[in-house]
Amino acid sequence: MAQRAHAVARVGAMLRAVAAAEPDGASTTELGRHAGLARPTAHRLLVSLADEDLVSRDPSSGRWFLGPELYLLGVGAAYRYDVTDQVRATVAELARATGESAFFSARRGDETVCVLSEEGSFPVRSHVLHVGIRFPLGVASAGLAILSHLPQRDVDAFFERVQPELTWGPKHDEAAIRARVEATRITGYAVNPGLIVEGSWGMAAAVFDRDGRPAWALSLTGVETRFRPERHQELGSLLLEHAHLLSGRLQG
Repeated sequence: MAQRAHAVARVGAMLRAVAAAEPDGASTTELGRHAGLARPTAHRLLVSLADEDLVSRDPSSGRWFLGPELYLLGVGAAYRYDVTDQVRATVAELARATGESAFFSARRGDETVCVLSEEGSFPVRSHVLHVGIRFPLGVASAGLAILSHLPQRDVDAFFERVQPELTWGPKHDEAAIRARVEATRITGYAVNPGLIVEGSWGMAAAVFDRDGRPAWALSLTGVETRFRPERHQELGSLLLEHAHLLSGRLQG
């Protein structure tokens, strides 16, 4: 039983690694490193997944991508889990009102996944976020907003499982993220001051499910000159207002 559970966990880790590499794909070595597997093990697993059309490989580059069977599985799951139709107008309105790119991300365990985006009218944009990209909680502004609204015991448990600084560097060590969590709890909205890519800022507010849990987040991203401190309250208030209305709609 334990061996079968371990095998399933490895499949899940590999599929998440491939998903994180979209849209550019990744090599076997890169995916093995991301999933915590030796290259020969990663290769065997990827070949098996390809046999089921869960992943596919570009014959010219050798890079791996998500497969067509996952799309079909996703279509079936969308009936139960997809909320983007209810969210799309809110994301578009945020982009229109601010001129910045707006996003909607969902929590999946210890990560956030961007599931919807809308470009703003300002011609210079940040390109850190795109649909499908994953970040650990506390790294991007969406994950920071969600982490900050979890009970303290859940925040502590997160840091027992995850060490974001191993991938994202010392600016994302536990002490630094905890300090940003405390700042977010004061304002209600999260600010990422160019910590993922220099000069690319983000702000976010959590969206709550019917049990009052932070399950999603609305966020805005743009270049640093558009996120000066004097604009934080304006953007933060807009995010909080739209997140509050969206929470009510999704809870209903």
